[in-house]
Amino acid sequence: MSTANPQPGNHPATPPAAHVQPTAPKPPPDPMKREIRVVSHCTLFYWWPVWGIGFVMWLITMFSGHYMATVPTGTTAIHNAIAKDDTPRDALVVPAKSHLPAEFGNKDRLENPHLHMSNNKNLGVLFVAVLLLVIVITNIPLRGLWSVIVIVLIVSLSIIFALLEVWDTIFIWLSFLDIRINAAGYFVISAVLFALWLIVMLLFDRQIYMVFTPGQLRVRQEIGDAETAYDTTGMTIQKQRSDLFRHWILGIGSGDLIVRTAGANTHEFHMPNVLFIGRKVSEIEEMLRLRQVVSGGTK
Repeated sequence: MSTANPQPGNHPATPPAAHVQPTAPKPPPDPMKREIRVVSHCTLFYWWPVWGIGFVMWLITMFSGHYMATVPTGTTAIHNAIAKDDTPRDALVVPAKSHLPAEFGNKDRLENPHLHMSNNKNLGVLFVAVLLLVIVITNIPLRGLWSVIVIVLIVSLSIIFALLEVWDTIFIWLSFLDIRINAAGYFVISAVLFALWLIVMLLFDRQIYMVFTPGQLRVRQEIGDAETAYDTTGMTIQKQRSDLFRHWILGIGSGDLIVRTAGANTHEFHMPNVLFIGRKVSEIEEMLRLRQVVSGGTK
């Protein structure tokens, strides 16, 4: 079997290039088939600062390098006590007839401090302050003028206390406030709240919703309930975002949505705590305007 050698000046034949079929551009989405889902959240959504700052306090406490010692009443701290190796050390002296806690399962051996506890008392004070503020904000609605009144009252009292030099006395009394939580306390509170927050946000809250489509509104008001459809003709939409503390500070731009249907049997639906309500309402209004234009053009 022989092979022909290429002659000088002759170039070997190149294989034909594969024919590539050009891909057709994707058609733009049909705006008349678009859906806008609005989900109502419970007030647990506003509790994210509690578990957020709780995790921060847990990390600070874990890496602070301090432990909590459980001692009986009457224990005194001694500076430069002489240890067995004749070196001066600080020590805690237990009163007579009192004993330190023993290890679990071994009463003949004392338990060494092992609970992580920060030496900074302000961590617990800050955590409790955030917890109380969230409880007050989520349970006492301050809408509209009430938000302005509260802000003006806080600013006015701050100025009055400063002029009367009352803040120094308040800070002195607050300096005696000592709240301490160990690392396990911060972690358990934050982890349980975070787990409940995720379950409610991603599972339960998504069962109560509204779905807006061009010409139709589908509503589910209870978990496990069936959807009810309504015509969007003459429907009115109202957003309420007047609570400065709950909607803007904790809710990051959330609000309440009120929808009223038209016709012989009018219905009013109240969807509280809707995230990004401003953008949602703008999209719904744009969809309704688009439907009116399309409906008017087809007549």
